[in-house]
Amino acid sequence: MSAPLSRRGFIGHAAAGFSYLTMSRLAQAQPVAEPPPRPLQVEHAVAEPVSIEVNARPIPSFEPRDRSRARFGSLDYRGGLVLTSPYRGFGGLSAIRLDARGERFLAVSDQGGWFTGALRYSGGKLAGLADVEAAPLLGAEGRPITEKRLWYDTESIARDGNLVYVGLERVNQILRYDFAKGGTRARGEVIPVPPGVRKLPYNKGLEALVFVPKGQPLAGTLIAFSERGLDADGNLVAFLIGGPTPGQFSVCRTEKFDISDAVLLPAGDLLILERKFSWFTGVDIRIRAIPLKSIAPGALVDGPVLFKADLGQEIDNMEGIDAHVTPEGETVLTLVSDDNFSMLQRTLLLQFTLVE
Repeated sequence: MSAPLSRRGFIGHAAAGFSYLTMSRLAQAQPVAEPPPRPLQVEHAVAEPVSIEVNARPIPSFEPRDRSRARFGSLDYRGGLVLTSPYRGFGGLSAIRLDARGERFLAVSDQGGWFTGALRYSGGKLAGLADVEAAPLLGAEGRPITEKRLWYDTESIARDGNLVYVGLERVNQILRYDFAKGGTRARGEVIPVPPGVRKLPYNKGLEALVFVPKGQPLAGTLIAFSERGLDADGNLVAFLIGGPTPGQFSVCRTEKFDISDAVLLPAGDLLILERKFSWFTGVDIRIRAIPLKSIAPGALVDGPVLFKADLGQEIDNMEGIDAHVTPEGETVLTLVSDDNFSMLQRTLLLQFTLVE
Protein backbone atom coordinates (compact mmCIF):
# COMPACT_ATOMS: atom_id res chain seq x y z
CA MET A 1 0.00 0.00 0.00
CA SER A 2 1.39 3.41 -0.94
CA ALA A 3 1.98 6.06 1.68
CA PRO A 4 -0.63 8.85 2.06
CA LEU A 5 -0.05 11.85 -0.18
CA SER A 6 1.65 14.87 1.33
CA ARG A 7 0.10 18.31 0.91
CA ARG A 8 2.53 18.95 -1.92
CA GLY A 9 1.60 15.64 -3.51
CA PHE A 10 -2.11 16.43 -3.26
CA ILE A 11 -1.59 19.85 -4.81
CA GLY A 12 0.56 18.28 -7.51
CA HIS A 13 -2.14 15.77 -8.39
CA ALA A 14 -4.81 18.46 -8.43
CA ALA A 15 -2.62 20.73 -10.57
CA ALA A 16 -1.87 17.93 -12.99
CA GLY A 17 -5.54 17.03 -13.24
CA PHE A 18 -6.61 20.62 -13.83
CA SER A 19 -3.89 21.17 -16.42
CA TYR A 20 -4.65 17.98 -18.30
CA LEU A 21 -8.38 18.66 -18.14
CA THR A 22 -7.81 22.06 -19.67
CA MET A 23 -5.65 20.63 -22.45
CA SER A 24 -8.14 17.84 -23.04
CA ARG A 25 -11.03 20.25 -23.42
CA LEU A 26 -9.04 22.42 -25.79
CA ALA A 27 -8.18 19.37 -27.86
CA GLN A 28 -11.81 18.19 -27.95
CA ALA A 29 -12.90 21.61 -29.17
CA GLN A 30 -10.79 21.27 -32.31
CA PRO A 31 -12.00 19.56 -35.52
CA VAL A 32 -10.25 16.26 -36.06
CA ALA A 33 -9.50 16.51 -39.77
CA GLU A 34 -7.88 19.94 -40.08
CA PRO A 35 -7.32 21.91 -36.87
CA PRO A 36 -7.44 25.69 -37.34
CA PRO A 37 -4.47 27.91 -36.49
CA ARG A 38 -4.01 28.42 -32.76
CA PRO A 39 -2.01 31.64 -32.32
CA LEU A 40 -2.12 31.40 -28.52
CA GLN A 41 0.11 28.34 -28.76
CA VAL A 42 3.02 30.55 -29.86
CA GLU A 43 2.44 33.47 -27.54
CA HIS A 44 5.69 32.57 -25.77
CA ALA A 45 7.71 32.04 -28.96
CA VAL A 46 11.24 33.43 -28.96
CA ALA A 47 11.38 36.41 -31.32
CA GLU A 48 15.13 37.11 -31.53
CA PRO A 49 18.45 35.97 -30.00
CA VAL A 50 18.79 37.37 -26.49
CA SER A 51 20.74 36.66 -23.31
CA ILE A 52 18.42 35.81 -20.44
CA GLU A 53 18.53 35.30 -16.70
CA VAL A 54 17.54 31.90 -15.32
CA ASN A 55 17.18 31.41 -11.58
CA ALA A 56 17.69 28.03 -9.95
CA ARG A 57 16.40 26.61 -6.67
CA PRO A 58 18.02 23.34 -5.54
CA ILE A 59 15.97 20.17 -5.01
CA PRO A 60 18.00 18.40 -2.29
CA SER A 61 15.83 15.25 -2.17
CA PHE A 62 13.94 13.47 -4.91
CA GLU A 63 11.65 11.75 -2.38
CA PRO A 64 10.02 14.32 -0.05
CA ARG A 65 8.51 11.55 2.10
CA ASP A 66 11.93 10.03 2.76
CA ARG A 67 14.68 12.59 2.30
CA SER A 68 17.42 10.06 3.08
CA ARG A 69 16.47 7.89 0.11
CA ALA A 70 18.81 8.16 -2.88
CA ARG A 71 18.23 4.94 -4.87
CA PHE A 72 15.29 4.75 -7.27
CA GLY A 73 15.32 1.58 -9.33
CA SER A 74 18.62 1.51 -11.20
CA LEU A 75 19.30 5.21 -10.60
CA ASP A 76 20.87 7.21 -7.78
CA TYR A 77 19.62 10.76 -7.38
CA ARG A 78 22.44 13.31 -7.78
CA GLY A 79 20.48 16.54 -7.51
CA GLY A 80 18.10 18.84 -9.29
CA LEU A 81 16.88 22.37 -9.83
CA VAL A 82 13.62 24.25 -10.18
CA LEU A 83 14.23 26.77 -12.96
CA THR A 84 12.46 30.12 -13.32
CA SER A 85 13.11 33.22 -15.37
CA PRO A 86 11.76 36.74 -15.72
CA TYR A 87 12.06 36.19 -19.48
CA ARG A 88 8.54 35.54 -20.77
CA GLY A 89 9.64 33.04 -23.41
CA PHE A 90 11.45 30.70 -21.01
CA GLY A 91 9.69 27.37 -20.52
CA GLY A 92 8.10 24.56 -22.49
CA LEU A 93 11.40 22.64 -22.56
CA SER A 94 10.80 19.46 -24.54
CA ALA A 95 14.28 18.13 -25.32
CA ILE A 96 17.85 18.63 -24.14
CA ARG A 97 21.31 17.60 -25.34
CA LEU A 98 24.53 18.07 -23.34
CA ASP A 99 28.14 18.11 -24.43
CA ALA A 100 30.40 15.14 -23.64
CA ARG A 101 31.34 16.55 -20.21
CA GLY A 102 27.83 17.58 -19.22
CA GLU A 103 28.86 21.23 -19.01
CA ARG A 104 27.06 22.89 -21.92
CA PHE A 105 23.48 22.30 -23.01
CA LEU A 106 21.26 22.79 -26.03
CA ALA A 107 17.53 22.66 -25.37
CA VAL A 108 14.44 23.28 -27.44
CA SER A 109 11.11 24.72 -26.37
CA ASP A 110 7.85 23.50 -27.86
CA GLN A 111 7.26 27.12 -28.85
CA GLY A 112 9.92 26.98 -31.57
CA GLY A 113 12.88 28.31 -29.57
CA TRP A 114 16.46 27.30 -28.78
CA PHE A 115 18.02 27.66 -25.34
CA THR A 116 21.75 27.31 -24.84
CA GLY A 117 24.00 27.80 -21.84
CA ALA A 118 26.25 26.29 -19.20
CA LEU A 119 25.43 23.96 -16.31
CA ARG A 120 27.07 24.94 -13.05
CA TYR A 121 27.99 22.29 -10.45
CA SER A 122 28.98 22.36 -6.80
CA GLY A 123 30.37 19.21 -5.28
CA GLY A 124 29.20 17.23 -8.29
CA LYS A 125 25.60 18.45 -7.93
CA LEU A 126 23.69 20.85 -10.14
CA ALA A 127 23.93 24.37 -8.75
CA GLY A 128 22.60 26.62 -11.51
CA LEU A 129 22.70 27.79 -15.10
CA ALA A 130 24.89 30.48 -16.63
CA ASP A 131 25.36 32.25 -19.97
CA VAL A 132 21.85 31.30 -21.07
CA GLU A 133 20.70 32.52 -24.47
CA ALA A 134 17.35 32.18 -26.20
CA ALA A 135 17.01 32.21 -29.99
CA PRO A 136 14.27 31.34 -32.48
CA LEU A 137 14.53 28.26 -34.69
CA LEU A 138 14.90 29.56 -38.22
CA GLY A 139 13.55 28.04 -41.40
CA ALA A 140 15.25 27.86 -44.80
CA GLU A 141 14.26 31.47 -45.51
CA GLY A 142 15.96 32.74 -42.36
CA ARG A 143 12.66 33.54 -40.64
CA PRO A 144 11.35 32.00 -37.38
CA ILE A 145 9.60 28.73 -38.12
CA THR A 146 6.66 29.85 -35.96
CA GLU A 147 5.61 32.14 -38.81
CA LYS A 148 4.42 29.02 -40.62
CA ARG A 149 1.05 27.57 -39.73
CA LEU A 150 1.43 24.91 -36.97
CA TRP A 151 5.25 24.97 -37.20
CA TYR A 152 5.91 25.53 -33.52
CA ASP A 153 5.61 22.21 -31.66
CA THR A 154 9.34 21.40 -31.59
CA GLU A 155 9.63 18.32 -29.39
CA SER A 156 12.93 16.52 -30.05
CA ILE A 157 16.64 16.94 -30.76
CA ALA A 158 19.31 14.62 -32.15
CA ARG A 159 22.96 15.53 -32.79
CA ASP A 160 25.54 14.27 -35.25
CA GLY A 161 28.52 16.51 -34.57
CA ASN A 162 27.61 19.94 -35.94
CA LEU A 163 24.42 18.61 -37.51
CA VAL A 164 21.36 19.01 -35.29
CA TYR A 165 18.01 17.42 -36.11
CA VAL A 166 14.75 18.80 -34.68
CA GLY A 167 11.39 17.04 -34.82
CA LEU A 168 8.14 19.02 -35.19
CA GLU A 169 5.19 17.13 -33.80
CA ARG A 170 2.13 18.88 -35.20
CA VAL A 171 3.34 18.73 -38.81
CA ASN A 172 5.52 15.60 -38.34
CA GLN A 173 8.52 17.07 -40.13
CA ILE A 174 12.24 16.99 -39.31
CA LEU A 175 14.54 19.98 -39.73
CA ARG A 176 18.32 19.66 -40.04
CA TYR A 177 20.59 22.47 -38.85
CA ASP A 178 24.31 22.82 -39.55
CA PHE A 179 25.66 24.48 -36.41
CA ALA A 180 28.96 25.11 -38.19
CA LYS A 181 27.02 27.85 -39.98
CA GLY A 182 26.19 30.11 -37.07
CA GLY A 183 25.06 27.78 -34.29
CA THR A 184 21.49 28.59 -33.29
CA ARG A 185 21.47 31.25 -36.05
CA ALA A 186 21.72 28.47 -38.66
CA ARG A 187 18.83 27.89 -41.03
CA GLY A 188 16.84 24.67 -40.92
CA GLU A 189 16.44 22.38 -43.91
CA VAL A 190 13.50 19.98 -44.14
CA ILE A 191 14.73 16.42 -44.68
CA PRO A 192 12.78 13.64 -46.40
CA VAL A 193 10.91 11.31 -44.04
CA PRO A 194 9.11 8.01 -44.65
CA PRO A 195 5.41 8.33 -45.61
CA GLY A 196 4.46 6.73 -42.28
CA VAL A 197 5.93 9.68 -40.37
CA ARG A 198 3.60 12.13 -42.10
CA LYS A 199 0.63 9.91 -41.17
CA LEU A 200 1.31 10.05 -37.42
CA PRO A 201 -1.37 11.58 -35.16
CA TYR A 202 -1.62 15.37 -35.15
CA ASN A 203 -0.71 15.80 -31.47
CA LYS A 204 0.83 12.39 -30.70
CA GLY A 205 3.39 12.30 -33.48
CA LEU A 206 7.17 12.84 -33.59
CA GLU A 207 8.37 13.00 -30.00
CA ALA A 208 11.94 11.68 -29.84
CA LEU A 209 14.99 11.58 -32.12
CA VAL A 210 18.28 9.73 -31.69
CA PHE A 211 21.24 9.70 -34.09
CA VAL A 212 23.36 6.54 -34.06
CA PRO A 213 27.10 7.35 -34.26
CA LYS A 214 29.95 5.38 -35.79
CA GLY A 215 30.92 2.20 -33.98
CA GLN A 216 27.33 1.30 -33.04
CA PRO A 217 24.84 -1.00 -34.78
CA LEU A 218 22.77 1.02 -37.27
CA ALA A 219 25.51 3.68 -37.47
CA GLY A 220 24.40 6.68 -39.49
CA THR A 221 20.70 6.10 -38.77
CA LEU A 222 18.34 8.70 -37.41
CA ILE A 223 15.80 6.92 -35.18
CA ALA A 224 12.45 8.71 -34.85
CA PHE A 225 9.90 7.72 -32.20
CA SER A 226 6.24 8.67 -32.09
CA GLU A 227 4.60 9.69 -28.84
CA ARG A 228 1.52 7.56 -29.44
CA GLY A 229 1.40 6.56 -33.08
CA LEU A 230 0.18 2.97 -32.84
CA ASP A 231 0.56 -0.04 -35.13
CA ALA A 232 -2.19 -2.60 -35.75
CA ASP A 233 -1.34 -4.35 -32.48
CA GLY A 234 -1.41 -1.18 -30.36
CA ASN A 235 2.36 -0.81 -30.06
CA LEU A 236 4.29 2.43 -30.51
CA VAL A 237 5.54 3.17 -34.01
CA ALA A 238 9.15 4.23 -34.70
CA PHE A 239 11.24 4.75 -37.82
CA LEU A 240 14.80 4.14 -39.03
CA ILE A 241 15.68 7.04 -41.33
CA GLY A 242 18.77 6.74 -43.51
CA GLY A 243 21.57 4.43 -42.41
CA PRO A 244 22.13 0.85 -43.62
CA THR A 245 18.59 -0.50 -43.03
CA PRO A 246 15.87 2.15 -43.20
CA GLY A 247 12.37 1.07 -42.25
CA GLN A 248 9.73 0.96 -39.55
CA PHE A 249 9.64 -0.93 -36.25
CA SER A 250 7.56 -0.94 -33.07
CA VAL A 251 8.20 -0.46 -29.36
CA CYS A 252 6.07 -2.65 -27.09
CA ARG A 253 3.52 -0.41 -25.33
CA THR A 254 2.61 -1.43 -21.79
CA GLU A 255 0.62 0.16 -18.97
CA LYS A 256 -0.56 2.93 -21.36
CA PHE A 257 2.80 4.74 -21.29
CA ASP A 258 3.70 7.06 -24.17
CA ILE A 259 7.20 8.02 -25.37
CA SER A 260 8.62 11.40 -24.32
CA ASP A 261 12.27 11.18 -25.39
CA ALA A 262 15.19 8.79 -25.86
CA VAL A 263 18.98 8.70 -25.59
CA LEU A 264 21.62 6.23 -26.77
CA LEU A 265 24.29 5.18 -24.26
CA PRO A 266 27.87 4.42 -25.39
CA ALA A 267 27.42 0.80 -24.26
CA GLY A 268 24.64 0.32 -26.82
CA ASP A 269 21.45 0.58 -24.77
CA LEU A 270 18.74 2.92 -25.94
CA LEU A 271 17.00 4.52 -22.95
CA ILE A 272 13.40 5.54 -23.56
CA LEU A 273 11.73 8.10 -21.29
CA GLU A 274 7.99 7.49 -21.02
CA ARG A 275 5.04 9.10 -19.23
CA LYS A 276 1.34 8.58 -18.66
CA PHE A 277 -1.52 10.38 -16.97
CA SER A 278 -4.34 8.97 -14.87
CA TRP A 279 -7.09 10.76 -12.93
CA PHE A 280 -6.34 8.40 -10.04
CA THR A 281 -2.55 8.66 -9.86
CA GLY A 282 -1.69 11.83 -11.79
CA VAL A 283 1.51 11.80 -13.85
CA ASP A 284 3.84 8.78 -13.91
CA ILE A 285 7.17 8.49 -15.68
CA ARG A 286 9.54 5.60 -16.32
CA ILE A 287 12.74 4.77 -18.19
CA ARG A 288 13.17 1.57 -20.18
CA ALA A 289 16.37 0.15 -21.67
CA ILE A 290 16.15 -1.23 -25.23
CA PRO A 291 19.21 -3.00 -26.71
CA LEU A 292 20.12 -1.15 -29.92
CA LYS A 293 21.08 -4.44 -31.55
CA SER A 294 17.47 -5.62 -31.24
CA ILE A 295 16.18 -2.83 -33.49
CA ALA A 296 15.56 -3.67 -37.15
CA PRO A 297 12.87 -3.04 -39.75
CA GLY A 298 9.72 -4.93 -38.75
CA ALA A 299 10.97 -5.69 -35.22
CA LEU A 300 8.94 -5.39 -32.03
CA VAL A 301 11.37 -4.33 -29.29
CA ASP A 302 11.06 -4.24 -25.53
CA GLY A 303 13.29 -4.00 -22.49
CA PRO A 304 13.39 -3.77 -18.71
CA VAL A 305 12.16 -0.80 -16.70
CA LEU A 306 15.10 0.88 -14.94
CA PHE A 307 13.23 3.63 -13.14
CA LYS A 308 9.69 4.70 -12.24
CA ALA A 309 8.40 7.80 -10.44
CA ASP A 310 5.15 9.65 -9.83
CA LEU A 311 3.98 12.90 -8.26
CA GLY A 312 4.99 11.58 -4.86
CA GLN A 313 8.53 12.35 -6.05
CA GLU A 314 9.95 15.57 -7.47
CA ILE A 315 8.73 15.22 -11.04
CA ASP A 316 6.57 17.17 -13.44
CA ASN A 317 5.83 16.73 -17.13
CA MET A 318 9.24 15.18 -17.88
CA GLU A 319 9.89 15.42 -21.62
CA GLY A 320 13.64 15.38 -22.20
CA ILE A 321 16.50 13.01 -21.38
CA ASP A 322 20.21 12.94 -22.16
CA ALA A 323 23.32 11.21 -20.84
CA HIS A 324 26.99 11.97 -20.36
CA VAL A 325 29.92 10.16 -18.75
CA THR A 326 31.93 11.86 -16.00
CA PRO A 327 35.76 11.75 -15.83
CA GLU A 328 35.27 9.14 -13.07
CA GLY A 329 33.36 6.91 -15.48
CA GLU A 330 29.87 7.46 -14.07
CA THR A 331 26.95 7.59 -16.50
CA VAL A 332 24.78 10.58 -15.61
CA LEU A 333 21.23 10.99 -16.88
CA THR A 334 19.75 14.49 -17.15
CA LEU A 335 15.97 14.96 -17.32
CA VAL A 336 14.08 18.17 -18.08
CA SER A 337 10.38 19.00 -17.78
CA ASP A 338 7.99 20.99 -19.95
CA ASP A 339 5.93 23.33 -17.77
CA ASN A 340 3.49 24.10 -20.61
CA PHE A 341 3.88 27.76 -19.56
CA SER A 342 1.41 26.98 -16.79
CA MET A 343 1.51 28.48 -13.31
CA LEU A 344 0.52 25.03 -12.04
CA GLN A 345 3.64 23.31 -13.39
CA ARG A 346 7.41 23.64 -13.01
CA THR A 347 10.52 23.54 -15.16
CA LEU A 348 12.72 20.91 -13.50
CA LEU A 349 16.26 19.84 -14.29
CA LEU A 350 17.13 16.53 -12.61
CA GLN A 351 20.27 14.35 -12.64
CA PHE A 352 20.74 10.71 -11.73
CA THR A 353 23.63 8.25 -11.83
CA LEU A 354 22.94 5.00 -13.67
CA VAL A 355 24.20 2.34 -11.26
CA GLU A 356 22.93 -0.95 -12.72
